[in-house]
Amino acid sequence: MHYFTIPPPPELKPYVRFYWVLEHELGEGTPSYIYRSVADACTELVFHYRSSFNELNGKDEQSPSLSGIQFQTTQYRRFITTESFGIFGAYIYPSAVPYFFNIRSNQTSNQAFDFDTFLNRSGVELEEQIMLAADNFKRAEILSSFLIARLHKDGLKDERMAIAVRDVIHGDRYQSVVELADTYNLSVRQFDRKFKEYAGFNPKTYMRLVRLQAALKQYNSNKSLTQIALECGYYDQSHFIHDVKAFTGYHPGFYFSGKAEGTEYRNV
Repeated sequence: MHYFTIPPPPELKPYVRFYWVLEHELGEGTPSYIYRSVADACTELVFHYRSSFNELNGKDEQSPSLSGIQFQTTQYRRFITTESFGIFGAYIYPSAVPYFFNIRSNQTSNQAFDFDTFLNRSGVELEEQIMLAADNFKRAEILSSFLIARLHKDGLKDERMAIAVRDVIHGDRYQSVVELADTYNLSVRQFDRKFKEYAGFNPKTYMRLVRLQAALKQYNSNKSLTQIALECGYYDQSHFIHDVKAFTGYHPGFYFSGKAEGTEYRNV
């Protein structure tokens, strides 16, 4: 399995965290591969440029999963393929959704669309260009040009809330919504409403998602689950277990064991 990231150009850094690539060759004895996407505080644009996946529902029934956009989500999903694959993606801040697509983030949470449905003709053309690109660095150039062009359009903009979202993602100094609201000189009620428009979820839920992602980054740290829970800001072990189970579908003991679906790329 091959996984790597590509940084966005400077003008997109406030909006795009990074581009990513995941490629895998299925060999003898491995007729299929199942990937589990977990709850995430960010939005992803996903392009299948080599083969495709089907989504598995609770009864393991399959439905086609096309290239498209998965907005910030509190849910996990499962996908299966029987072919070697290549995926190119963009990992973007949810606060960038209003800038790129002129829609508030809280109107998109827990939703996913194929590019044709969400972006109409421009989405179809973008997908074709990504599919035909010579390599993944060219794909990053194509998508960067597309996103930069969309920034030039008039749209919803609140720089203060966009900064607040990035601050929560990259900082670890805030332990409560009250602290966050005070930092931005707003009442808790005002901050809650404005933050949700650009993060997709209220601050409390969003901080839980960010805390989860911080914990999952400790996958290969050789730290105990108790250490991970404490370092990532969980009040106690029970809160840690509850969130990991709710957002990944697994008990943390199993998720961090190396046996869980969709964790293989973390070993690369």
